[in-house]
Order: sequence, then C-alpha cells, then structure tokens
Amino acid sequence: MKKILLSAAVILLTASAFAQKKVDDIAKFATETINFGKIKQGVPTKGVFTVTNVSNQPIIIEQANPTCGCTISDYTKEPIAAGKTGVINATFNAANVGHFDKHLTVKFAGIDEIKSITFTGDVLSVEEFDKLKSNPPTTPKKSK
Repeated sequence: MKKILLSAAVILLTASAFAQKKVDDIAKFATETINFGKIKQGVPTKGVFTVTNVSNQPIIIEQANPTCGCTISDYTKEPIAAGKTGVINATFNAANVGHFDKHLTVKFAGIDEIKSITFTGDVLSVEEFDKLKSNPPTTPKKSK
C-alpha cells in the first residue's frame, strides 16, 4: 500500500512539474475583441488591447503579429510587472469596403500557447459614411 501511495505521489509531483502554463495563467486581456463599428474607407483606424499581468512574476510580450498585411501592431516591449498593464496597439488600414475580422497573434515569453485577439467592423465608402454621419438615427418620440 505504501508503494502505491508513494508511486502516486511521485507521478502527481512529476506531472505538476512538467505542466505547461497557459496564457490565462499569466495574462488577462480587458477585451479580446474590439469592434470598430462603421469606419470610413481610406482612413486608418486604431485600437488598443490592454493586457494585465495576473501572475506574481513579470511577463514579457514576445511577439504581437498581424495575420494579414493590412494591420500594423506595436506593443509593450519591457517586462510587465505583476498587477501592472501593457498594451498592444493595432492599426487597420481600411482600404476595402465591407465587413472585416482581423486577428493578431500574441506570444508571451516562456509560454508555448499563442493567444489570438481580434478586431472587427465594417468599412463604408466615403459617400456611405458621410451620408450616415449627416443623417444620425432619429429617436422615436414618446407618446403621452
């Protein structure tokens, strides 16, 4: 019986020693999706993803890469202390009219898992956008 308990304890300790940390163990995003709504064609739009270090050690954003050529990202390069925040900036070049869902992949140092964050919205032609902005939605009148 002692051998079984000892073997079980050794297996549990070994398994926990080799357990991989996940992104959610060290970092929390304020939001994983930013909706830009309706934006004007030809006007770059910026979004900021905020990430909080929820671990007890500094974390480093190793990479934050767009999955297409229409975005530019920049991010906090220095270590983010426990309880502090860093940012990932994304700029979308709204060249083509239509709906979009764009992704950035985020890699933290020492973590194998890759996190995907998203921004979405609808690009309107200049004419459609100006028409939308010049005719704001009306609010219904309340009846007495």
